Amino acid sequence: MTRSALESRATDDRPWPGSVPPAGGATVRVASVPSTHVYVRHLRPPSGPSPFVHLPDPDPDHPSRSATTKWWPPVMLRPEWAATADFDVFHVQFGFDACSPEDLSRLVGVLRERGKPLVLTAHDLRNPHHPTRELHDEQLGVLMTAADAVITLTDGAAAEIARRWGREALVLPHPHVVELDTMARLRRERALSTSSEFRVGVHIKSLRQSMDPLPVLRVLDETIRDLPGAVLQVNGHHDVLDPDGARREPVIAQWLEQAGADGRIDLRVHDFLPDPELWDYLASLDLAVLPYRFGTHSGWLEACRDLGTTVLAPTCGHYADQGPVLSYGFDETQFDADSLAEAVRLAYGTRPDHGASVDERRDQRIEVARAHDRLYRELLT
Repeated sequence: MTRSALESRATDDRPWPGSVPPAGGATVRVASVPSTHVYVRHLRPPSGPSPFVHLPDPDPDHPSRSATTKWWPPVMLRPEWAATADFDVFHVQFGFDACSPEDLSRLVGVLRERGKPLVLTAHDLRNPHHPTRELHDEQLGVLMTAADAVITLTDGAAAEIARRWGREALVLPHPHVVELDTMARLRRERALSTSSEFRVGVHIKSLRQSMDPLPVLRVLDETIRDLPGAVLQVNGHHDVLDPDGARREPVIAQWLEQAGADGRIDLRVHDFLPDPELWDYLASLDLAVLPYRFGTHSGWLEACRDLGTTVLAPTCGHYADQGPVLSYGFDETQFDADSLAEAVRLAYGTRPDHGASVDERRDQRIEVARAHDRLYRELLT
């Protein structure tokens, strides 16, 4: 199946559910790993019945029960679960970093014995939580080789997959992250704002392995001093910034504490933000800077685009393929301070709107859902 052929059918006007029904019923039952993740939830159409259903995530502590929020480590990736569960298609999205390559090979064997199609969506070609790439490459190698179909989010990632594994990946864009009604409300509030402030945000969370924020923050600090009305806001979690934090990083914590005390940054320390607070925070920014030195794709980037917040992304990975962003040079081998400063000044002077509208996101989600439905049904024939 070629990418262009599926895309042409993904955008047509044929009603749900589509082409050939799966064996045993009209609705495709998908064992999605996981099913509660926002990306997976938004693979289904935004309204009306869905042509496929995602089985609920089993609770890792009680696999016989479904989980509403806790899904890691994924029970569905256990070969013994896959050997008896009732599903039509097995679709791996996230969470396989919890499994050894040998465990994944055993899972693939079970799926083959049962004749169940395996779909892989390759979100991360370099795991942002791993300091080196070797283990993730092995895990990906098992799944890439065995998958009946591979999906990814960008043309750049598809080209990398073709180069590294010889697989042709179907490219389907990342659907919206923020719920459509919330997205519409926060965009209306942004449009009514009369503030002349230019707020730049860097969110370091709990400093996962892919992040290297200190060189980025130093350049932003120097650049923003020359921009009237510009504010640098830095958010981080207690575990890395508190004096007694379990994962405290003293160098960056001390720099942030001093910059905050000097009034050069707006420092905010907290734990994980619930979604309503997170969306309010992102919507309050004019520019969100991603301090990553490696990675592939970003749901954070998509949430910013939902809310009309311009993203300044590094040149590593395939962030720039996800949608319109500003870029600066940063990866595991180099950091281009001048390109970062130049991009900030450009955003300050032009205030670009690189977001996606509610209507665009709704239409995109319908197309993405339709494309998944077509793919599942073709695999089942």
